[in-house]
Amino acid sequence: MTRHRGHRICSVTTLTNAGTSAGPKRAGLGRDWRRLLAANATSSLSEGALLAALPLLAAHLTRDPRLISGLATAGTLPWLLCSLPIGALVDRLDRRALMIAAQCVRAVLAAAIAGLATAHVAAIWPLYVLAFGIGVADVAFSTANQAMVPNVVDQADLETALGRQIATEGVAREFIGPPLGAALVAFALPLPFWFNAVVFAGAVGLLLRVRTSGLAKRAGRPKRIRTEVAEGLRFLVRHRLLRTLALLAGVGNLCEYMALATLVLFAQEVLRLSDRGVGVLMGSMAVGGVLGGLLSRRLADRFGARRVAMTVQVVIPLSWLAIAIVGRDAVTVAALVAVFSLSVSQWNVIVGALRQRIVPDELRGRLGAAGRLISFGAIPIGSVLGGFVYHSFGPIAPWLVGAAIRSLASLVALPVLRRNL
Repeated sequence: MTRHRGHRICSVTTLTNAGTSAGPKRAGLGRDWRRLLAANATSSLSEGALLAALPLLAAHLTRDPRLISGLATAGTLPWLLCSLPIGALVDRLDRRALMIAAQCVRAVLAAAIAGLATAHVAAIWPLYVLAFGIGVADVAFSTANQAMVPNVVDQADLETALGRQIATEGVAREFIGPPLGAALVAFALPLPFWFNAVVFAGAVGLLLRVRTSGLAKRAGRPKRIRTEVAEGLRFLVRHRLLRTLALLAGVGNLCEYMALATLVLFAQEVLRLSDRGVGVLMGSMAVGGVLGGLLSRRLADRFGARRVAMTVQVVIPLSWLAIAIVGRDAVTVAALVAVFSLSVSQWNVIVGALRQRIVPDELRGRLGAAGRLISFGAIPIGSVLGGFVYHSFGPIAPWLVGAAIRSLASLVALPVLRRNL
């Protein structure tokens, strides 16, 4: 056992088997979990539709690629600017109420976009403001949802709950949402945004039926937000395993998006795929992620969470290396991309359940936000690097460089992982 700031923290080996002696298990994951999952699924569906519809709306207003790509930046910027203070609020406020408020904000802002599209407003800058606002609400909803899961399921069921959540999000956000959003735009330009407003509002009804508030138990009066944010960061920095996992996630995303940022060009120039073929190739990655979420608990039970986690650390960079060496046709690359995304999904479930067990409830929002700040913050860096590497050394280079950096990161993290997983 180790101690940190008065909180008792078990080793990962003990935590992986948590729940076996924690008293009687619930019958399944429970009604609160199913309602929380349904609310998250409907939100993911709406987000997927918005991912396709918002750039299409912008393309009706301007043909400048810088302005259109800037809209995506406005929507993701809140992860860098707002994650830490929102994480502190998640640990201070009623988490269910915060999720409800975030959904209400998203519904109102989506309706505002629909109103602009209906009125044929030609200016693009209001979309930047509304996209940023939706992004802030997304940070609040996602962070509170992540912290809420252990409040509604037993610790022994965390892998199952997180695996189903990842699979459901993948289906809703990547399979159903984008095609639906594009189809609604083709039918009527404002329609997908009215759809978003209705779906976000519908998720509020599901959350209202969740009986657990998710309010963290805390001693003493709340401190200043700045002080609470600093507490969360200190916990992450001082906890060697959590710090290693967060940095490994950041390096992993950096390497992954080095390749994914130029995947369209790679598919067109190397694999000779059409636009439709590129869509199918990207869908294969979603297939792997969904399967990984569904199979995570079974594989962990059969082979052990530690063995699965260590294995995927090898499989991920090897799959990228294989794409660079033998990936010259669409079928091979699609299979390797599916293997890579399945491995990432397995890792996310195991690490997510581990983090939920290690982190005290009163710090869960801040630690989750800090971890996402590192992992999500690496995405734009990796995307920029991928473009430079592709331009300078060719279409295979991002896969090779990503595999090399990811392998080196896993090697450096290996001593910590071997002692704690």
